[in-house]
Amino acid sequence: MPSPLRHRQPSSSLPLRALACAALLLLVSGCRGLGKYVWVDEYQEKPPPPDASYRIAAGDLLNIRVWNQEALTTQARVRDDGRISLLFLDDVEAAGHSPAILSQQIQTRLKDYINHPVVTVALEQAKPIKVTMVGEINRVGPLEIEPNSTLLQVLAGAGGFTEYAHKDRVFVMRQDEGAAPVRIRFRYDDLIHAEGRAPAFRLRSGDVVVVE
Repeated sequence: MPSPLRHRQPSSSLPLRALACAALLLLVSGCRGLGKYVWVDEYQEKPPPPDASYRIAAGDLLNIRVWNQEALTTQARVRDDGRISLLFLDDVEAAGHSPAILSQQIQTRLKDYINHPVVTVALEQAKPIKVTMVGEINRVGPLEIEPNSTLLQVLAGAGGFTEYAHKDRVFVMRQDEGAAPVRIRFRYDDLIHAEGRAPAFRLRSGDVVVVE
């Protein structure tokens, strides 16, 4: 007599395998969705040019001192046309020069009015730089910041994250002259706990901060 048919119990491993495969696909697709990036600890900062002295820009506030000539010692804001106005000299081209070069130029021109002038030019206040905030941040759009501001300072200045933000998906998009754009990734925890190179990272004018 043939043996009765045995009903096989459905294997419980099949649904688990299906769930594992689905989770893996989601993980892979999620990683792909982040696009190409480099972690800040691996980012290679472009070295400064050989002549890395500061270049005066429109909006900078300069402190100009003429030794033993108090009437000529003054502060001057660089106008949008790149010039400053000084007693005797009227307009002086300032933008694009280093403070040392500008002091020499003023000194040379003052020789027509003063015997042996000695001039020093110092940067009193640099023009703010502009970055752009994008994504899950409370203040989206252009943001003026002080030169050498950190990413943590800028995130705070933009009002912090929205409730949908992924705090390990903070990116800075940067493009150096003559180079391809690069996306630099940060973790918020590294910023607030001063871990790795993230806390020392300084933003530049033109950077775009993206919070996903």
